Amino acid sequence: MEPGMEELMPRLLPVGDCDLAEDFDPTVPPRTPQEYLKRVQIEAARCPDVVVAQIDPRKLKKKPTVNISISGCQPAPEGYSPTLKWQQQQVANFSAVRQSLNKHRNHWRSQHLDSNVTMPKSEDEEGWKKFCLGERVYSEIDALSDNENLGIDYLKVGFPPLLSIVSRMNQATVTSVLEYLISWFGEKKFTPELGRWLYALLACLEKPLLPEAHSLIRQLARRCSEVRALEENKNEEQISALNLIICLVSRYFDQRDLADEPS
Repeated sequence: MEPGMEELMPRLLPVGDCDLAEDFDPTVPPRTPQEYLKRVQIEAARCPDVVVAQIDPRKLKKKPTVNISISGCQPAPEGYSPTLKWQQQQVANFSAVRQSLNKHRNHWRSQHLDSNVTMPKSEDEEGWKKFCLGERVYSEIDALSDNENLGIDYLKVGFPPLLSIVSRMNQATVTSVLEYLISWFGEKKFTPELGRWLYALLACLEKPLLPEAHSLIRQLARRCSEVRALEENKNEEQISALNLIICLVSRYFDQRDLADEPS
């Protein structure tokens, strides 16, 4: 940038006449606020006035498509629609669970985890899927071997959402793990392991919801309604679990357009 041009432009990060050390080096991390602002100005001055993006014309031949669903949930199978009284009771129970979790979070966070519990990093999607669902569900193995029936191998059956585990998860991790499991559920069947973790993660979500979490739980409710509608064997226990998740998303988290209307 030309010296004359710099004088005409307003400084968004003004640096007054401060005494910078004689050995000031803009290439090393700043040690003071003044050094930081000075470094930002130097970097900004080095930016070109015009930047040309390199675009591959071949990628523009096919128009991108974005699928956005604004429809509500599919209705429950005939005879399986939850009553309003049942839904209200589930919301009350869920609210009590959340209050207890918040009240005792610090206590459970301070509890030592078992030596075999290693929580994945927040960005480790595959690690969290295996941690929550276990190798058996993750790899879609239907039965346990005789040796595995002798004791619980949590690496194979998944770790339950213990209070000592979920209390250590901040909101970013809760949202990330919820996203990972919903993504998995989008192509897989519903399992008890998945249901327990979805309930626990919903209990950990703070209100008001962040936009990302808002979109995720709506996606979850719709997916539950799809699986419920396709349930061939009419497994009452599984339909009840799907009804519960839809109920919590719609009535506790105020997504009323997704709610099951009592027949």
